[in-house]
Amino acid sequence: MTKKSLMKFDKNLFQRSVEYNIRTMYRRELSDATSQQVFQAAAFALKDQIINAWIHTQKAFEEQNPKTLYYLSMEFLMGRAFGNNLINLQAYEPVKEALHEMGFDLNAIEDEEPDPALGNGGLGRLAACFLDSLATLNYPAYGCGIRYRYGMFQQKIRDGYQVEVPDNWLENGNPFELRRPEYTQEIHFGGHVSSYIDPETGRTMFRQEGYNAVKAIPYDMPVVGYGNGFVDTLRIWDAEPVESFHLDSFDKGDYQKAVEDENLARTICEVLYPCDDHIQGKELRLKQQYFFVSASVQLAVKKFMSRNNDIHELPEKVVFQMNDTHPTLTVPELMRILLDEYGLEWDDAWNIVQHCTAYTNHTIMAEALEKWPIEIFSRLLPRIYQIVEEINRRFENDIHARYDGQGDAAYKISKMGIIYDGQVRMANMAIVAGYSVNGVARLHTEILKNESLRDFYEMFPEKFGNKTNGITQRRFLLHANPLLADWITDKIGDEWITDLSRIAELAPYADDAKAQREFEQIKYKNKVRLAKYIQEHNGIEVDPRSIFDVQVKRLHEYKRQLLNILHVMYLYNQLKKNPAMDYPKHTFIFGAKAAAGYRNAKLTIKLINNVAEVINNDPSIEDKIKVVFIEDYRVSNAELIFAAADISEQISTASKEASGTGCMKLMLNGAATIGTMDGANVEMAEEVGIENMFIFGLSSKEVIDYENNGGYNPMDIFNSDGNVREVLVQLVNGMYSPENPELFRPLYDSLLKGENGSSADRYFILKDFESYADAQRRIVAAYEDKKSWARLAILNTASAGKFSSDRTIEEYVRDIWHLQKVELPAVSSGRFSKAASRTTSVSKKSSVKKEKTEGAKKAVTTRKRTSPAKKASARS
Repeated sequence: MTKKSLMKFDKNLFQRSVEYNIRTMYRRELSDATSQQVFQAAAFALKDQIINAWIHTQKAFEEQNPKTLYYLSMEFLMGRAFGNNLINLQAYEPVKEALHEMGFDLNAIEDEEPDPALGNGGLGRLAACFLDSLATLNYPAYGCGIRYRYGMFQQKIRDGYQVEVPDNWLENGNPFELRRPEYTQEIHFGGHVSSYIDPETGRTMFRQEGYNAVKAIPYDMPVVGYGNGFVDTLRIWDAEPVESFHLDSFDKGDYQKAVEDENLARTICEVLYPCDDHIQGKELRLKQQYFFVSASVQLAVKKFMSRNNDIHELPEKVVFQMNDTHPTLTVPELMRILLDEYGLEWDDAWNIVQHCTAYTNHTIMAEALEKWPIEIFSRLLPRIYQIVEEINRRFENDIHARYDGQGDAAYKISKMGIIYDGQVRMANMAIVAGYSVNGVARLHTEILKNESLRDFYEMFPEKFGNKTNGITQRRFLLHANPLLADWITDKIGDEWITDLSRIAELAPYADDAKAQREFEQIKYKNKVRLAKYIQEHNGIEVDPRSIFDVQVKRLHEYKRQLLNILHVMYLYNQLKKNPAMDYPKHTFIFGAKAAAGYRNAKLTIKLINNVAEVINNDPSIEDKIKVVFIEDYRVSNAELIFAAADISEQISTASKEASGTGCMKLMLNGAATIGTMDGANVEMAEEVGIENMFIFGLSSKEVIDYENNGGYNPMDIFNSDGNVREVLVQLVNGMYSPENPELFRPLYDSLLKGENGSSADRYFILKDFESYADAQRRIVAAYEDKKSWARLAILNTASAGKFSSDRTIEEYVRDIWHLQKVELPAVSSGRFSKAASRTTSVSKKSSVKKEKTEGAKKAVTTRKRTSPAKKASARS
């Protein structure tokens, strides 16, 4: 049965609003408007209809006074809002029709919207998926972050190199945001702390003086739930000076002083993750973190007190989820507010903090757990540092009380202390303060408990739990892959849109020859779409009938894009030696940004592009291999890539990837995974069956054992394996950089010699090379049997039900947040009622389809206990 929307979309009103906006915003007739102007006008018209639901939701919050989640994250990789809002409003087809009647193509209008530059990688995309699920599930939540003016950067590829340019996504404004100056907060940096005696209580109190201040101004963006009229809020903070211009300083000739406050405010929100290999960058990162945390916590507490009388009841109505270590300053900032502004005793304040802060860990690598030099921390945040010192002192007392008798308190403090060896350790503070610490995949959580956070787990076992990540099927299937979405709905109905476990009902079709052909044809059309994008943006012609082998994700050495491209070099060598080799056409697609200061990551991008230049222009291999690097990888082009992929490269060094969500998006769209047993791959294998993946390489236990014993000697492989040796020598003999044969020497050295005190081949690329090459050979053999490959692809889609962010959010709510759903009362205005959806056309077929497939569906349990892949295998 098709889900009915609570919102009515008025097509005629929308068209009139677009025309009105064109006239009033641009002083133009509709026929003279540019595509960008039409996008802006249409977006404002859509926002007008969203606003009603937003107000209605907020009124329900005020009336029901629910416990509210504040999800604090440095990143929110939201993707374009226009199309996603249409999907969730179930108005995609009506708007498409409305714009078509006005002479415009919806796809072209969507392309006019820039991706909001509010995030970079999986951390930010996870946060965005969570907000989508929270709104769809009727849970009250605010995403809290920073309104970056230029994001991380826009990636340009020039002569094969990554070049970072400002991502001016706000150049034409953001039509979906609302500036909320009434919620402005003031943030203080620097100065000193003085004490005074409270005349009423006689207690010693503290205040920060001589500080520099900035104003935090919130900008709210609606997060629309699917088909339910429910709208949560992404609140991103912009910085403005308290006093923008000091005329007295200007008159004295001190022009720098005259605009000092304005410069401070502007700098805070310019970019995501400023380069921190210098002290100014470190200072700026710390300022950014305190800025958005302080603003968010201050406003959350004020909002709570506007509805409640007793600050001690804060944990009953507020929960702060710290997405990785970046928002850990939530802990001392909340303590500061409770101690200095509400006059609580330490124990009372600490009890509140410990019952309303929770921490999600996203890494097992020690170097990725944030640490701040005391000198910087105490100078920029003097009162916060005082509080951190006291938290640390009390925690060290607890360690002594527990471990002095065992003689290892000093060792425990070295591992667990919040302040140690001249640094403030943020993860330690988050664990000590939070009532919950969760990993993001089952394997990751076990490694945290048994390896990287073992001492904390020993002391606080009750805090630790796992919440395997998920993705929103609404963006990454319903919007990204409309052909497949319609096909699925035609087969099993549209309940999967809000209950992805229902997609298991596709499993019987994996053995249906007609369904296999249909699935293949959908994949082919999506490959044609991506091939067109590649032709337009890269100037490279790729064959949509080739195998599309995809690795798209943040570029880091542990994700091993280097292993992938070294294998491509190996294949090229084989084809050069044997041009008649029977090898099906492959298109290897990469997409990734490297941090601006990350030399080896940027060199890997250069290597990929240089290899592409050589291979793509060699007629002797007859286009059997093409290599493509997608410039400026982001959500909007990711949607094209996921829909077209045949192979999903999830090849991180086992034990290093916390979870991964790209693997889930590709699986949902019918790509087969080649990967290590790392992160979420482990749970994916359980769902789809390991026989329907291409697993290779060392296990996490083997990697950890090698690391604990000093690594291994990669020269043994270099000396014994001629294929590996040939590829590595090509890094330094000018094969791919004739103008500078030494260009890739750092990559060569990292594999064979090690760098900066680290062991050689730290990420076991050479150790796993032959196993990876063998997995690739298995892919070639499997792909030759088209029916078996189609079966495998359908089973991957059918087995993705576990990996919805809806499921993840329900687990957070059940085990950590303890939120209650907010019920929206009916609205008599008529603005909320059933609406046409993007799935309207296929939904009409739903009842007929259900009768047709009832027998097949009975073979599949709706709430599966055995994976659909295993069930299909049993039947066959």
